[in-house]
Amino acid sequence: MLNLLNWLGLSKHDLIKKNRQIFYDFNRNRSLEDYDFVVFDTELTGLEPGTDEIVSIGAVRVQKLRIKLAENFFCYARPIKSLPKDSTLIHKITPSQIIEAPPLCETLQDFVSFTSGAVIVGHFVNIDMNFLNRATRNCLGGTIKNPVVDTMKMALFYEDYRRRNYYDDATSGLSFGLNDLAKKYRLPLFEKHDALEDAMQTAYLFLFLAKRLKNVGVSTLRDLIAAQGRAAFTSDKDSYTA
Repeated sequence: MLNLLNWLGLSKHDLIKKNRQIFYDFNRNRSLEDYDFVVFDTELTGLEPGTDEIVSIGAVRVQKLRIKLAENFFCYARPIKSLPKDSTLIHKITPSQIIEAPPLCETLQDFVSFTSGAVIVGHFVNIDMNFLNRATRNCLGGTIKNPVVDTMKMALFYEDYRRRNYYDDATSGLSFGLNDLAKKYRLPLFEKHDALEDAMQTAYLFLFLAKRLKNVGVSTLRDLIAAQGRAAFTSDKDSYTA
């Protein structure tokens, strides 16, 4: 019955109602330095939003284009189904680590509160947002409306700008995976496939790209969203590997 009410939009949690109010008429014309960003990542049992589940969420806050190391979020979430062995091989989360973890619905409220008023950032973020919004719909009665920024699209736009304006062929064969970009831009490297570490890696990438895109006229949130909308996508699916 609750799922039916959620689907009809008749059982929205107060957090979802507050989220809708905050972002109903959100000003996207301010300088990027004026926004709070929550950079996040999830670890999953697989990549099918209809059947797979979130088993971990990690996030870090960015204010004034600086990482706030003391303001971070991390949780494990116990999935409804058994943890597939294939997913454990990727993220190294074992059944014994999450057997005592609360179900996602019990921790999701804390994460939504952590993102309150913030712009959400992720790498190839559509996957994470699909899982997150499915969870908020099931657990809280609705999806969140935070503006979303994708660092992969930022990198695509930035590299395409360099190619067109400086005839830079360095993008040939370039992978747009998170760690590959971090190595290319000589950023600090963090452990792969750990939600909080990947969130930190993405935060460093976001700041690197935001500061460089500012030099080419991308100075407001509206500019950034428009720029990532114009990102020249490559057809190589391997370029999207995190």
